[in-house]
Amino acid sequence: MKCALKILPSCEKCFADESIHDKKEITALSMLKNERLNFQVAYSVWETSDHIREMRLEIHSPIREYITFCRVEQVPVAFATYPHADKTGYLRTTPGLYPDLLIPMDVQNRFVMVNGSLCAIAVTVENEKGIPAGDYPITFRAFEGENLAAEATLNVHVVDAMLPESELIHTQWFHADCLAQYYEVPVFSERHWELIESFAREAVLEGVNMILTPVVTPPLDTAREGERLTVQLVDVAVNGGEYSFGYDKFDRWVEIMDRVGMKYFEICHLYTQWGAEHAPKIMATVDGEYKRIFGWETDAHGEEYKAFIRAFLSSLLEHLKTLGVDKRCYYHISDEPSFSHLEAYRDARETVADILEGYPIIDALSDYEFYKTGVIDHPIPATDHAHTFIENSVPNLWTYYCCSEHSRVSNRFIAMHGARTRMLGTQLFKYDIAGFLQWGFNFYNTKLSKYPINPFADTCAEFSFPGGDSFAVYPGRGGRPYRSLHGVLFTEALTDLRAFRLCASLIGKEETLRLIEEDAEAPITFFDYPISTDYTVSMREKINRAIESAMK
Repeated sequence: MKCALKILPSCEKCFADESIHDKKEITALSMLKNERLNFQVAYSVWETSDHIREMRLEIHSPIREYITFCRVEQVPVAFATYPHADKTGYLRTTPGLYPDLLIPMDVQNRFVMVNGSLCAIAVTVENEKGIPAGDYPITFRAFEGENLAAEATLNVHVVDAMLPESELIHTQWFHADCLAQYYEVPVFSERHWELIESFAREAVLEGVNMILTPVVTPPLDTAREGERLTVQLVDVAVNGGEYSFGYDKFDRWVEIMDRVGMKYFEICHLYTQWGAEHAPKIMATVDGEYKRIFGWETDAHGEEYKAFIRAFLSSLLEHLKTLGVDKRCYYHISDEPSFSHLEAYRDARETVADILEGYPIIDALSDYEFYKTGVIDHPIPATDHAHTFIENSVPNLWTYYCCSEHSRVSNRFIAMHGARTRMLGTQLFKYDIAGFLQWGFNFYNTKLSKYPINPFADTCAEFSFPGGDSFAVYPGRGGRPYRSLHGVLFTEALTDLRAFRLCASLIGKEETLRLIEEDAEAPITFFDYPISTDYTVSMREKINRAIESAMK
């Protein structure tokens, strides 16, 4: 039997049919004291009489208490990307098994080596309070029984500096209905609240600091005339034609989000997606009967809904002020309107503008001509449209990506090279982006939410979205979210951004950017950037050295 362990950067992806001999190992990495450092231990066995060999992993290090690890499991990706996508920066584009799901290893640290297959273990080194500065070896040993089969060592240098808190406002849309559906629990039952807290806590660990808050059931990714499971936080009552509102569930939501460390509340959209033509589903108790009072059948620009939404928002805002969280809230009108929806969007905005005066209204909007009309102050263009807004000096600019950003720009699709996903942090830094939005932290439905999926068997929402687009975490056993490799890489992009901003505070942004770009073939943009493991690792090491030098 021949066996090998190799330590690889986190942005490498190990497919089962690859050879460990083709993977370039690393022997050293650096990190800041409170950083979440990620890397992988690749393993393979060959020339063995048995097709599998059961192994046990041992980890030896002075910082062992800060080390956790997971198996990198292969998942089915039936739809890697669109046929017309530019394939630059993709590892593969064919259906197959791709490395992505991170499953915590059992207490015995057992794993199986399959003859001729390449697999990996994802390793994280982290202490949010800070690991003491210094140099620490981490040695991994694979044992078969009592026999040492292979070993590998990584030397970790901890820089005597702490990552600053993120300045970026970051949301990945949190779908409370998908948790109730997957785990088969009643909405807002005690178990549902536990799941909400568990997944929200993981979201914060992955860099999310703004939570999509369903004051009404969000009118997102919903088929026309269809509806999603009701997750409306604000109770509505209608008695004698007068509206009243209850906030018990909303208050519990705020308490949970404060407890897990969420900073901002993203009040969900007040009108339907792609046009602001209809009302979201609104459930109410009307003279003692619980029923839907608004939905697809509602003209959002009719007097009845206008009266409701003004009463609703006025009450909500007063309650937010009572809780002391109103300045932490952002609002939406309608998601991704096009220029043909301008007048409908304008009317919707004007309906609530006086009530929300002084509060930010943000929406995904990539048409600069739409923005120029003045109907929205805080547009969020997609990354492949952001340069027009940058060139015109739009203040406090946010950006986003979803399934449509499949060519040239960074994204988190499972089929993409990890360096392509991680490069987003560099781009956000260069262009001083204030916020970033992604639509799927845990969307476990088909397109338009026609029915739920099993995300372990279907990563593409029934061929609707490239694998990795619609969720960043898997719904694990016992209500525990399992991380994904593509989610880890996205979080590393946010960590890079924090490191760049620390470096810029010490040596200036211009010099920091020079260090970032000096080994790139051209200035970095949203469209042009290196997609290389070597570049990504060496560039971040260079930034860490600059921070360390400046701190002395």
